[in-house]
Amino acid sequence: MAHSHDGMDMDSSSSSSHDSMHMSVFNNDMMTALYSEAWTPSTVGAYAGTIIFLIFLSALFRVLLAAKAVVEARWLDAEMKRRYVVVQGKLPVSEQISRDDLSKRMTLTENGVEEDVFVVQRTRQIYRPFRLSVDPLRAAFDTVITGVGYLLMLAVMTVNVGYFLAVLGGTFLGSLLVGRFYSAPSEH
Repeated sequence: MAHSHDGMDMDSSSSSSHDSMHMSVFNNDMMTALYSEAWTPSTVGAYAGTIIFLIFLSALFRVLLAAKAVVEARWLDAEMKRRYVVVQGKLPVSEQISRDDLSKRMTLTENGVEEDVFVVQRTRQIYRPFRLSVDPLRAAFDTVITGVGYLLMLAVMTVNVGYFLAVLGGTFLGSLLVGRFYSAPSEH
């Protein structure tokens, strides 16, 4: 009996090894759970609905990236248009630049008109200050983008080929619609 028991262990260990090897290959099982056991399509219509949802979610991810890029550009434009006040006893910016050893006097010519300008070289990174009107919104955008990205990653990790192709299709669709509004982020 002990011998047959050892044989059973060998069979079960080899079958579990076979199952784990099978999991690393894409499958096309229509009844693949998405995010929870409650979301397991049992009909062709439910599976198609899940695929459509994943296409929408992938396109939404690209729309969120584009929206963040547009909003960031607006925030930067608003910051650059701020008015700065000259304080008594401080040199105006034009005089500070002319006395700076990193600035170079040059002549700019356009349409036959010459103008003397100063070119200033930046020596270090300039960090923008924290602003309550911008930074919480930036953090919220990043959080939503990260959450949607992780949901898409979980869908692909089901190794269902339909889910995988839906994520790729939604990425293509989203980039086709709004890709011109942002450059490819290096964050993901």
